[in-house]
This record gives sequence, C-alpha cells and structure tokens, in this order.
Amino acid sequence: MRHWIGALALTAGLLGLGQTAQAACTLGEAGTTRAVRMGPTQRTVQIHVPRDFDPAQAAPLVLLLHGSGGTGAAMLTSSKLADAADRHGFIVAAPDAGIPVERGFVWNVPGVPTITGAIPGPDDADDVAFLLAIADDLAAQGCADPARLYATGLSGGGRMTSWLGCVVADRFAAIAPVVGLRAGNPRKADPASPDPATCRPSRPMPVIAFAGDADQTNPIQGGGAPYWSYTMHAAEQRWAQLNGCAATRPTRWVSNTVYEEGYADCRDGAEVAGRITRDGGHSWVADNDAMWAFFAPRTRD
Repeated sequence: MRHWIGALALTAGLLGLGQTAQAACTLGEAGTTRAVRMGPTQRTVQIHVPRDFDPAQAAPLVLLLHGSGGTGAAMLTSSKLADAADRHGFIVAAPDAGIPVERGFVWNVPGVPTITGAIPGPDDADDVAFLLAIADDLAAQGCADPARLYATGLSGGGRMTSWLGCVVADRFAAIAPVVGLRAGNPRKADPASPDPATCRPSRPMPVIAFAGDADQTNPIQGGGAPYWSYTMHAAEQRWAQLNGCAATRPTRWVSNTVYEEGYADCRDGAEVAGRITRDGGHSWVADNDAMWAFFAPRTRD
C-alpha cells in the first residue's frame, strides 16, 4: 500500500498553524470540539480538546473512526468518547473517511467493498496515510504525544482500525475495534479463517475489541457479508498468534451483561481482549472507560 504522506503537504496545517513545532499547543479552549480541515482535499476532522488540557504538555491521542456511510461529527456524538476524554485527559480526532457515499463516507480498506459494493481502487483515498498525517500534524504542533497514539472505530471504522494494526503497527500503541475486529481478509479458499498474508504487523499490537452477541451485520459467530465470514474469536486467536500470546485467559463476567475473553503472556505486553455485550447489536457497545484503562498504560517505544 502506498502511504503518500508527503503528497498531503498539509500546507495550511491544523487550524492554520502551519507545520512548524510550537512551544505550546494552541488547538483551542480546553473541553471544546471544533471542526478543522486538513490536506489538499480539505477533509474534515473533529478535534476534541479535553477538559483541563495543559497546552504545555503533549496529550495522548485517540483516532475515532466512524462506520460506513457515517461522519466524524456523528461518531463523536454517538460514541460519547469526548466525555471519556474529559475524564481522562486525551485528545480525540474524529475524521471523515476518504470515499464519499450517500450522505457520509467510507474507509478504504483494501479488498473490502464499500456499502455500494465497489472495491476501492488505486485512485481512491489513501486513508492510512491521511490518518497518520493527522497524528503527525498534531504531534508537530506539540499537542499530541506520538508515543501514545491509539485508534478505535465502529463497524467499518472498526475494520479500518484493525487494518491500521495490520499495516502500521509501528505507529500505534494499541487499538480497540468496536463491532469490527478483523485480523486480515478471509481466506479465499477457506473464508472461515483469516488470510495471514493480509495482516502482517511489524510488531505486537495490543488489542481490545468490543462486540454484541446479537449483531446481525458483523456477527461474532461469523458468516454475514463475504468480507466478514470468520468469527470474532478467530480474529482474537489470530491476533494472539501474531502477538505471541502464551496463555488463554478464563472468560469472566465484568458486569451483568458483559463478559470478557482473551489472551495473556504476550510479547511486549501486547494482550488481546474481547468484551461481548449480551443481546448487544450493531452499535457502539464499547465501555469507553474500560477502553481507556486498556490504552493508558501502553506506549509505543
């Protein structure tokens, strides 16, 4: 995959600040969200600055990726991740994806069709490059800590989050797909298992995934659309293999409606966890505080 970060240029930079590093971050007033435009295509990114943000101290950054046909603004509202950011002190960047469709946008995940059925081609937006450019620009402004970059997303955004873990693991400290955990595309000859050739992370990637057991769009039991096919547990197992996990953790109930499964004793502490909501559907079933508890101790070397 091409990552034409240089082609983005970012000549204006976020909020018109340019590309030069600043002594202190000047994103805006703490506890507020504003829409900014980035890159030559001027795509929209919602930036939430946490309450009590110290502009002299770079903060962790969470990329929040909307579902297919959605927008960053709607995702930020429905996920309530800005509230968690205010509690825990991280910046949220919720961009619009690069492929316009109907009233929203779709992420470019190679080999995965958009909601119109079309397979993204070489002329479609390079969303990996764009997402990295957001992180780079916020780091250049002294706002975001590049060692504490995380990603989460819903459905198609969850699949995009998984893809980031596969292809740019060196940039992210952890990922948290929501109703969208994948570990590469399904094998063509055996769709019930992931194709190892389509997910080759350069380093162990800590993963916490959230899903509902009544999801009919991306069912945890597998099946569904051809791009889905294998089970959520198969995806967890594959990430555990990639991360060199040596132990399966006993399943435990973390609440009356949510149980957690996963793998431990992984290389570099890259644990794999899956939280399943009983009777949960295809929606933001993530516990944002639990997500942050998983993210917070993890940094990229």
